[in-house]
Amino acid sequence: MNYTLNKNGSSTLKNATLSAIRRLIPLLRSEWGKITLSSAAILINAVTTLLAPVIIGRTVDTAIQQKNYHGVLVYSAILLGIYLTALVSGYIQTMVMGAVGRRVLFNLRNAIFNKLQELPIAFFNQNKTGDLISRINSDTDRLNQFFSQALMQFMRNFFLIIGAGIFLVSLNIRLGTAALMPALGVLILTQIISGWVKRKNLASLQSLGGMSAEIQESLNNFRVIIAFNRLDYFRDKFNESNQKNYSASVRAGCANNIFTPIYGLASNLGQLIILAYGILLISSGNLSIGLLISFLLYVSNFYQPLQQLATVWASFQQALAAFDRISEVLSMESDLKTIPSKNITSDSLLEFKDVRFSYPDGAEVLKGISFKLKTGKTYAFVGPTGGGKTTIASLMARLYDPTQGTIILDNKDIRAYSPEERTKKIGFILQEPYVFTGSLLDNIFYGNPLYTTASKKELLIVLKESGLNDLLKNFSQGLDTPLQTNGDSISLGQRQLIAFVRAVLRKPEILILDEATANIDTVTEQLLEQALLTLPKNTTKIVIAHRLKTIETADEIFFVNDGSVLPAGSLKHAVEMLMHIKRQS
Repeated sequence: MNYTLNKNGSSTLKNATLSAIRRLIPLLRSEWGKITLSSAAILINAVTTLLAPVIIGRTVDTAIQQKNYHGVLVYSAILLGIYLTALVSGYIQTMVMGAVGRRVLFNLRNAIFNKLQELPIAFFNQNKTGDLISRINSDTDRLNQFFSQALMQFMRNFFLIIGAGIFLVSLNIRLGTAALMPALGVLILTQIISGWVKRKNLASLQSLGGMSAEIQESLNNFRVIIAFNRLDYFRDKFNESNQKNYSASVRAGCANNIFTPIYGLASNLGQLIILAYGILLISSGNLSIGLLISFLLYVSNFYQPLQQLATVWASFQQALAAFDRISEVLSMESDLKTIPSKNITSDSLLEFKDVRFSYPDGAEVLKGISFKLKTGKTYAFVGPTGGGKTTIASLMARLYDPTQGTIILDNKDIRAYSPEERTKKIGFILQEPYVFTGSLLDNIFYGNPLYTTASKKELLIVLKESGLNDLLKNFSQGLDTPLQTNGDSISLGQRQLIAFVRAVLRKPEILILDEATANIDTVTEQLLEQALLTLPKNTTKIVIAHRLKTIETADEIFFVNDGSVLPAGSLKHAVEMLMHIKRQS
């Protein structure tokens, strides 16, 4: 299955946005009460703002022109109450929606991260880590800004625009209609160019993700860059990504700000129309001065929110672009589904039956291979680089599913096992093991369901009874040795030792070693062999190796080349087959 996230921000899967919206709604479900409270506060704020112009106009006509100072004080007190109500309601909606936005951000990031954990290894092979980090951090933060700020501004301005428009038309239909004409042209123009604005924001977000991916990749390989003195390459690649991001950001910024002057022009035209037409109506006796002032204030209440909507609309387009990128991830579904359990008769612990496999958009790697592995035996898979050994190991651990054929594990299709059941049965030691930040003890028992509630004292007893305690004397502070994620504080051999002990303590029925001893010294290799001796006798060991010395004790050797698997017989015959391949190449 192709899990590539498209550059244009649209998922390769159908109905991506609808699927993402369905996933987003539960994140808001617990916030409906807060959103309702905030909406009520916004409505109150808009109503009080809209009442003020009528009262001001009435004050001018009935109090100021009549020199009724008591009336001026009464109206002033009413206005003060209105303004205080607007202040309190505005404060409430800001505080409430600010908290809602942060909680939505928290839940959304959790949803994305949990979704990433559900996706198979193929997804991460096809997408850059830096871009995924950008989607989790930058894109979700843009949605947070929209929920906590722009959404409420949008609602308030929407109420103000509708209310001001109603007041303008109801006070004087001809003058009100004339004042609203510029807005109609602005709205039509906005509808025309909104798609273009969204595309520019999407391109900006995509370029930011690309730059993050470039930085992450370069920093991960910084040792190699320094070793080969290719800092110029690092600089050139970063400059290229930075330049693309700069250009895309400038274009997005121009697109986002294009509405502001247009809306400003519409506001000025509306006020000009009110003044010109209003003075004409006053001269003919059809309009009072107070009512003209009210009209000017309502025009301001209509067009000023419209101007603010230009900024809010740009934020909305940014949020939509970010949501498109987030929805791509949320709409992804793993193709490694658990199928209904069905017993399959097999005389082996693990069996490949006519298995074919090809990577997305790639050539066929395995071409109908079949073999059987018995309980308690040691099997070796050898062959030239690119022959398919690691692919076979990945299929055994169900990091991928075959394109065709069946893999049978303990009389069941391997797809019938849940991830928990499968990882309990199968252990996998990679050539470059991963070390987590924490102590040595934390790393050894990481993710082991057998010891999740065990105390440190109990864990020490487990290590001693398993005969593994002596293997950990190579660490300066023993089991309290602090470790970092990158593993720089310890050697590769020590990291391999941690991986071996971690796997052995899980007591798997099958243990796969994929070039696990390829880059370590002889002393460490002997320690690792001791660790393997502590495994139960019924554990089936599968060794993927280039070094023939590591397979001397194998019960059976398979030769893997060009997508096929053949029994090699003896070690001598395996060596002859390898030499034959090398001579041909």
